[in-house]
Amino acid sequence: QVQLVESGGGSVQSGDSLRLSCAASGLTFSSYAMGWFRQAPGKEREFVAAISWSDYSHSDGITYYGNSAKGRFTISRDSAKNTGFLQMNSLKPEDTAVYYCAIDQFANPIRVGDYEYDYWGQGTQVTVSS
Repeated sequence: QVQLVESGGGSVQSGDSLRLSCAASGLTFSSYAMGWFRQAPGKEREFVAAISWSDYSHSDGITYYGNSAKGRFTISRDSAKNTGFLQMNSLKPEDTAVYYCAIDQFANPIRVGDYEYDYWGQGTQVTVSS
């Protein structure tokens, strides 16, 4: 059974940084992508970034960012710990949302639609005040 546990959210000031973590267990796929999405109140869930894991080198370690994340957020992973990270710098009030990590059983190319992702964490709240 796949389980995803996010952590690292919190309340910060504009310009601050946060690092989100997503610890995954129960993954038995040879290839998959771990994505980060966010959802603000009254808005649709939005793709933030994703990184691929694969037993095939040409599909391993691929990263892709949504427009809101480019230049400020960095996605990374600790393969030994099956943990993904989202480093968020220069946070803005519009980054306020619940952030979710999710798993897509397809790694390459990385997909950005939330309907493509099969497993989801419980979410972690990020609040940025001005």
